[in-house]
Amino acid sequence: MKVIIVGGVAGGASCAARLRRLDETAEIIMVERGPYVSYANCGLPYHVGGVIPNEASLLVASERTFREQFNVDCRVNCEAIKISPDKKTVDLCNVATGNVTTESYDKLVLSPGAPSVRPPLSGIDLPGIFQVRTVPDARAIREWIEKGSLFLSGMHSYSGFQTVRPKTRAVVIGGGFIGLETAENLVHRGFDVTLVEMLDQVLAPLDQEMARIVEGYVEKQGIHLALNDGVAGFKQTASGSLEVLTKSGKTHPADIVILALGVRPETALAKTAGLTIGERGGIRVDDQMRTSNPDIFAVGDAIEVKDFVTGEWSLIALAGPANRQGRIAADVIAGRDSRFRGSQGTSIIGLFGAAAAWTGASEKTLNRIGDKDYEKIYLYPNSHAGYYPGARPIAMKVLFRKSDGRLLGAQALGLDNVDKRISALAVAIQMGATIYDLEEAELCYAPQFGSAKDPVNFAGMVAADVLRGDMPISHWDDAGKGFLLDVREPVELAVENAPGAVNIPIGQLRARLGELPRDREILVICRSGQRAYIATRMLLQKGFKARTLAGGMLSRAHVTTFWEH
Repeated sequence: MKVIIVGGVAGGASCAARLRRLDETAEIIMVERGPYVSYANCGLPYHVGGVIPNEASLLVASERTFREQFNVDCRVNCEAIKISPDKKTVDLCNVATGNVTTESYDKLVLSPGAPSVRPPLSGIDLPGIFQVRTVPDARAIREWIEKGSLFLSGMHSYSGFQTVRPKTRAVVIGGGFIGLETAENLVHRGFDVTLVEMLDQVLAPLDQEMARIVEGYVEKQGIHLALNDGVAGFKQTASGSLEVLTKSGKTHPADIVILALGVRPETALAKTAGLTIGERGGIRVDDQMRTSNPDIFAVGDAIEVKDFVTGEWSLIALAGPANRQGRIAADVIAGRDSRFRGSQGTSIIGLFGAAAAWTGASEKTLNRIGDKDYEKIYLYPNSHAGYYPGARPIAMKVLFRKSDGRLLGAQALGLDNVDKRISALAVAIQMGATIYDLEEAELCYAPQFGSAKDPVNFAGMVAADVLRGDMPISHWDDAGKGFLLDVREPVELAVENAPGAVNIPIGQLRARLGELPRDREILVICRSGQRAYIATRMLLQKGFKARTLAGGMLSRAHVTTFWEH
């Protein structure tokens, strides 16, 4: 059996290595049009920032590795330019010489990836404008930072001693993973950074109120955000620096510009084979990674996959799913019955020591598809036992079915142990778990690692209280319809308060029930929800109509000071 794999990096390289482990007799050819067959593109922003100082550290496996360890005919700087499915051949072009050869195949695997979006804007090809997608991209950025322009390489270092370097300016276009990570690393390199984003929030997968926490935090770290404003073009000044022009008419000066506008599935080769392209623009595959041609498979960023929670076709440009897809394609080619379960978009981003992570469906996704059978909770547990030094709060939003409690999605932000909570919830979603399962989950506990009631358990307990009717909840968008009761201490109101709310501290509530209306629904507030829950239980048992305002004052105004408390 002869298998040709087009593209390396995550999906293609994983497929090649897995297939060899399963079939020692197969003839495997892997071609990669770039100079590196397998590299860690997720690490590129950190190489730009110097966190990963050596470029070689990004190279996961070399051409030689695949030849010697896996007996794979690995060809770099070799581009597949045409597929002839009727003949079962692929035309391969040597990038350096232009020489074209034709190879036959029994099975073909496409892993062409998704190139960075580069719109035809005026001035986009000016010197000093870069993207961050490949190792050569990162190398070019580092070289530009060190010596690329007259300003960056100029007067501050003309003598034998280092003088004060003027503040250099960077503009990053795009507020996704790469944009934010690159912005952070440019701040570390001493740049004054402005991030321009066409949407009204960063990190589009997050719900907006959770994204607001991220925005406040990165602004505090020195990044200037220009949201809800798309880029219109670029100009070069007389001094050689750049200007970024936006659709609102603003101009942002820059000494370097990073384009991080997202990626678009590479489908040109698939189209030459007549393969079906899905409604989202990716190569359509089944759960065994087969395309519309049974002898051609596709994996990675170029394909459409089913969203595990919603069942919708989606584009998920993540290394984890790409690796699993490569393995599944290899399994199927080798005769095994492996299937891809779909993706729930589990992701995390680190920013200035903090992390934002999510998995499953967001609230805005559920609203977009018209799914009303869900409820949400906000909670703010400590990252580990509060009495052990260093505990930090984690802001969590959890979505679940009202009808049966099935876990739908979760988002978490914080300075410590965010990853393991979202990872646990991601597994729970994939296993079809409910919030009642979260209540009973047995998780690791020691004071420095967690709490006896872990945030994952806590989320399940709070959500279960909601569905059982023990804690009816309301949300701030409905707060105007009820009588607001704030059960915090008066001193707390000096920091933040809800206009129109009546303050009765929880310790005084039983003695002052006569001050509350029995003909109106009472919406109970505290800082994060715990005292409000206690008060709600009390009021319900005293015959009042009461609900807890989910998340309390923290969910009302996610301010940047949250990260410090």
